Amino acid sequence: MSKTMYKTLELNEDASPQEIKKAYRRLAKKYHPDVNKSKEAEEKFKEINGAYEILSDEKKKAQYDMQGDNMFGGQSFHDFASTQGGGVDLNDILASMFGGGGANFSHQFSSSGFGGGFSQEINMDIEAKISIPLEDTLTGTKKTITVANNSFDIKIPQGIRDGQKIRARGKGKQTNMGTGDLILHINIIDSDQYIQDEDDIIFRFDLPLKTAIFGGKVEVATIYKTYTLTVPKDTKQLQKFRVKNKGLLDRKRSTYGDLYLQANITIPKLKDMSDKLKDELKKL
Repeated sequence: MSKTMYKTLELNEDASPQEIKKAYRRLAKKYHPDVNKSKEAEEKFKEINGAYEILSDEKKKAQYDMQGDNMFGGQSFHDFASTQGGGVDLNDILASMFGGGGANFSHQFSSSGFGGGFSQEINMDIEAKISIPLEDTLTGTKKTITVANNSFDIKIPQGIRDGQKIRARGKGKQTNMGTGDLILHINIIDSDQYIQDEDDIIFRFDLPLKTAIFGGKVEVATIYKTYTLTVPKDTKQLQKFRVKNKGLLDRKRSTYGDLYLQANITIPKLKDMSDKLKDELKKL
């Protein structure tokens, strides 16, 4: 049983859906009227689109695989298509054979973006930029974003870095050739509290002068949890205390940097001091 729709797309009859789509894209680019100005290109382009419309649809393909070119009176698809003149539309003929409204094959590319120049449709992805605070990269999170009037949740993975990309599958342009992806370019916003030093993170906390001088315990609330920190006597300004493996995730190596709690010694205001303390300080 002859099945020349496959020959139209230059395929074997056991071609996979991926092979059908790949062949269609290659031939459609070759014969698109915006690119190929030969007299035969337009008719060839219609045949290619007509064959793809049937072979890319599971139900229509099954019907064609069962009956083959017998559906066209035993003619090849090319011969059948070439005889549909005199104002008869190939779209209507195929639609009546296979059911459904059918697609406007001769304009499929124009309706999906090819009309103004076919190279526009090669990339079906959408690219956008998203700004996130540094804190979101430490723990990972979800964000609701809106792109092209569509809103959806995007997972921000732990350890994502400035300038890296997130790919959201199936959130790009939708055309008859498939659906592209959404590619988000990440911009990390500097934090008022956290400082990134490669994989390490520095968190500055206020330390009372009295505790810095005489030592003691202080509660330090971070994005992870509240740490009870034992501060030694004579702690210096900007002195660091390390918390291991609580820095930024290195996604390639699956390792973490460290978190450094950095002391910012606070000086009591003069108005809050007793007269006795003021006198002692003046003597010192």
